[in-house]
Parts: sequence; structure tokens; C-alpha cells
Amino acid sequence: MRDVLLSEVCDAIRRMSSHSWGVWYGGLGDAVVGGGNPFGASKSVAADGSASDGGASRLTGYTILKADSLDAAAAMAKGCPILTNGGSIEVYETFQVM
Repeated sequence: MRDVLLSEVCDAIRRMSSHSWGVWYGGLGDAVVGGGNPFGASKSVAADGSASDGGASRLTGYTILKADSLDAAAAMAKGCPILTNGGSIEVYETFQVM
């Protein structure tokens, strides 16, 4: 099973040291499937095809983890450096469709 860890952060948190991330990733070991990246500018596209600046969500980055369950992935997320500065994390389970 793979769980996608999506983080909701502000610009101050985005500038956190890479050391903090390295310590967290190091503690997760092989559970880190993809270290992810921060998100840049976004657009929202409506059903009528119109596009507007900015996404509806406040998500600003992602990390892909391998976990036995959604609860296990959420437990892993509790060590994320984003949380030390007031950020929040959303954890989603992915599933194979193709």
C-alpha cells in the first residue's frame, strides 16, 4: 500500500532547513517512496473550462510514503518538521486503478 502525505504549510515553514527534513526522512527509512517536492504556482480549472489563479486547497507540497495502513502513515506524519512550526498535514491513501 502507498499513502501520499500532503502538507499544508505557509511560506515561513517552506524555508525550513533541509537538515530537519533529512532527519525525518532518515528516521522513516525505506518507508519513503518519494521525497516529494514543494508546489509552485497553481491554477484551478472549473467544469466550464475557465481557469483562475491559485488552487482551492492550501497544499504546498507532498511526500510519498509506504505504509501498512492509513493509520500507520498518519503516525509517520507526526514526525514531519512542518508540524513544529504550526503547519498541518493531510494523509491520503492511494490505490491501484490501472
